[in-house]
This record gives sequence, structure tokens and C-alpha cells, in this order.
Amino acid sequence: MKKHSLKDWLIAVRPWSFPASAMPVLVTLVYLYWAHSTILWVNGLLALASIIFFHASGNAWSDYFDFEKGVDREDTFGVKTLTSGQFTPREIRNLALGLLVPALALGLWLMYRTGLPLFWIGLGGLACSLLYPWLKYRAFGDAVIFVAYAILPTLGVSYISVGAFIPEVLLIIVPVGLITVAILHANNTRDIETDVRAGITTFAMKAGMKTNIVLYLFEVLFPILWIVVCVVLGYFPWWSLLTVVTVLPAVANVRTMLRLPKEGIRAIYNLDEKTAKLQLLFSLLLTVGFLI
Repeated sequence: MKKHSLKDWLIAVRPWSFPASAMPVLVTLVYLYWAHSTILWVNGLLALASIIFFHASGNAWSDYFDFEKGVDREDTFGVKTLTSGQFTPREIRNLALGLLVPALALGLWLMYRTGLPLFWIGLGGLACSLLYPWLKYRAFGDAVIFVAYAILPTLGVSYISVGAFIPEVLLIIVPVGLITVAILHANNTRDIETDVRAGITTFAMKAGMKTNIVLYLFEVLFPILWIVVCVVLGYFPWWSLLTVVTVLPAVANVRTMLRLPKEGIRAIYNLDEKTAKLQLLFSLLLTVGFLI
């Protein structure tokens, strides 16, 4: 068995993807701070650590199943920890299961500190993490991501931070969740050909090229409009309009997606990475708006 450095293990869990799970937690925390002034920051930070461990575990779990299913091969895009032979499937599987231990431990500690209702949020997160590969192969991946990285963390952070499920936090779910789903949507649109070869079905495959383009446009531009409407209606502070700046990279990403029909998948080979950067910028600006 090959020896691996810490850097190798970090690459295996794709840390550059963590903002997709961390930012919804952070945005919800600062929104609650803006709305209620007093929140339990310690619980929020524990939740942040827990969801990152869940995300890292889910990444490794997904890579393991994609390799075993034949979805990931030497000619596919993305991390090549398995397809290059750097890691064995067993190592990645054990990594995924090992990362679940601190994730679950932090979740149980939070449940002890706050109450049993958090159990159902945690159970939902665990189910999303473990069942994601199976559901992704049946065109439910986008829905799972929206639940796991928007609905569950937002509601969970609300409960552990202020002691109740605050309905207003649902306003956070739409903008942050849609851009997060856009990351997966860009990835699955790019991988349609290789996914067809592997015999799986994703939502992007079912939707078709034209729908995929329109849907991506909606996922990255509608969140900006959502923030503007929430500000006008008084649900968010005026400083939240800082997020309007992200219309520039969002439009640039849309233009990249529009090149797909003429240039093929090579035109969008790194659009998922660009969308992840967009999500990070959008969430950081929204966070700053609430803090100011």
C-alpha cells in the first residue's frame, strides 16, 4: 500500500468545494445575528465544523462509487485520485467512513447541547451523504444538494443558534441554495457524455442542452434578483445589495454556458469551478452586508 502525504489526503476530499456547505451555515449565522442580536456562536461554529466533515465524507463517498460504477475513468474530468491509481478504492471508502465519525460526534454533541429536534436534521444530513451516489445516478442529485446544503443547514443553524426554527431563515435558502446547485448542474452538464457511457442518469441528461442552459442562467442570476426584492420588502438590510456586484461574474459564467452548443463540453470544462467561486463571492458579500 502506498504512503500518502497530508496534501494527498486533502486533495482526495476536494477542500476547494467546502464553501458550498460552509457558506450557507455562515450566512445563516450572520443573518440571525443581524435579526436577533444575540445568538450562540459556539453552537454555530460546531455546526460549521460538522457540516464540513460531512461534506468531505460525501466527496470521498461519491468518488468511491463513481469509480466503482465506472463513471470516473482516466478520460473524465475532475479529481483523479482513483483513476490515476494514486489511491485504492478501499482507501477512499475508509476515508469516507472515517470522516463520518467526527461529523456524527459533533452532531451528537450539538444535539446534547440543544435538544432532540436536531436529531432529525442530522439524520437527514446523514441520509443525504450516504445516499447521494445512488440518488445522483437516478437524476435526483440536484434535489439532494439543495436539501443537504441549503434547507437542512439553514434550519439546523436556526435551531441551535436561537433555540427555535425561525421561518424567516427560509429566505436565505433560495439564493445560496440555487448557486450551490448550479455548481453540480455545471458539472453534470459537462459530464453528460461520460455519464451516458457509464449507464447512469442525471438531471442534466434528462433536461437536454437548451433546458440546461436556461436552468443554469436561472440558478446564477435569480439569486441576485431575490436579494434585491428582499431588500426592497425590508427583509434584508440595504447593505445586502453588495451582492449585486456578483452579476458580473454570473453573466460571464452564463456566456461560457452559452458557448456549449457550438463548442461542445470543452467550453465548460471548468464552469463548475467558476460557479463555486461565484457562490463563495456571493455568500461572502451577503455575509458582509448582514455584519455591517
